Amino acid sequence: MNPNPFIRLLLAALALTASLAPFASAQVILSGNDNRARLADGQLKIDPTGEQSVSIIDISSYGPRVRATVPVLNSIFGPPTNLQVTPDDKLALVAEAVVLNEDNSKFVPSDKLHVIDLEASPPKVIDTVQVGLQPSGLSISPNGKLVLVANRGETSVSVLSIDGKKVSMLGKVDTKEQVAHVVFFPDGKRALIAKSSSNKVSFLSVDGTNVTYTGPDITVGWYPYNADITPDGKLALVANTGANGRSDGHEDSISVIDVEANPPRIIDVVTAGDAPEGIAISPTGQLAVTGNLCGSDQGPDAWWYRKKGCIVTFGIQGKKLTRLQEITVGGVPEALAFSPDGRWLLVANLLDSDVAVFRVSGTQLSETGARIALPGHPGSMRGRAR
Repeated sequence: MNPNPFIRLLLAALALTASLAPFASAQVILSGNDNRARLADGQLKIDPTGEQSVSIIDISSYGPRVRATVPVLNSIFGPPTNLQVTPDDKLALVAEAVVLNEDNSKFVPSDKLHVIDLEASPPKVIDTVQVGLQPSGLSISPNGKLVLVANRGETSVSVLSIDGKKVSMLGKVDTKEQVAHVVFFPDGKRALIAKSSSNKVSFLSVDGTNVTYTGPDITVGWYPYNADITPDGKLALVANTGANGRSDGHEDSISVIDVEANPPRIIDVVTAGDAPEGIAISPTGQLAVTGNLCGSDQGPDAWWYRKKGCIVTFGIQGKKLTRLQEITVGGVPEALAFSPDGRWLLVANLLDSDVAVFRVSGTQLSETGARIALPGHPGSMRGRAR
């Protein structure tokens, strides 16, 4: 039965209001899209004319959808954590890891961090800040006042402040070895750094804007490329991608670190599948998910080649991690993110230029069947800092 004209008018007005609402009033997830670099049959291909952008995906009661796409330089190189939204949803920070050299023959390290104003209509880049060489995995503090950026082209982490919509470089912390990613603890007083080239993780101490390298160094699995901290600050989960960041047909792992202990220590190692590049923990603290390459980053001649990658889910109970589900998704699903309320999981399929949408209920995922088309290959995805 059709609703009466008043109800139809009311529903139309509500839909219009939702579509016109400012981004800061909505939950958003960012997708970094790159058409300049792409994988074809396992090989890197360069298109100097390819566009790079960041899509802003609105997560609301109407379902996830792209609300805007902003032209901004970014890259599929590096862990899929090189962008993030501030806790107040007003700014997005995007690291520009690499750029093409003068003759467009290869990529070389950049040193730029771009600032997007999400409150602008439409959203736009309002500043670019110089940081360290090849800025990669980054993290915004839970209070939204500090930013840490891993500089893979150096042995350092850049420290920046946020004051309103002004982002300023404060200095660098010497990390002694190359760092791929850095992630704040929920209390904002510590951060974990992933040293992919030396198979270690370590720790930074944060006191206001004073950031120091404290250690200890902990040897984890092969090529720790990404990590996340549980909302209660008791566990760190480190995704050991293996094979220098590529799939190789062998099982890889998650290192479970008790960061409540003094000193922090590995208390478990859980099988994660082939090449878990992305990892994200739900805001509820009940669920962790890895994005596994599973051979989809290789050419058809590789014995471990698969056209599609997968995600693997893990239940979290106290300090125990239990493997639950393996779900096939699209090609090279290295980037993934939970919505801030934990109701949705988005998985970016790099080769397919789209996003798979999952509903989350406790520790269970159910695929909606929806695919969000993107204007490029999504090499990174992130939501709000917490």
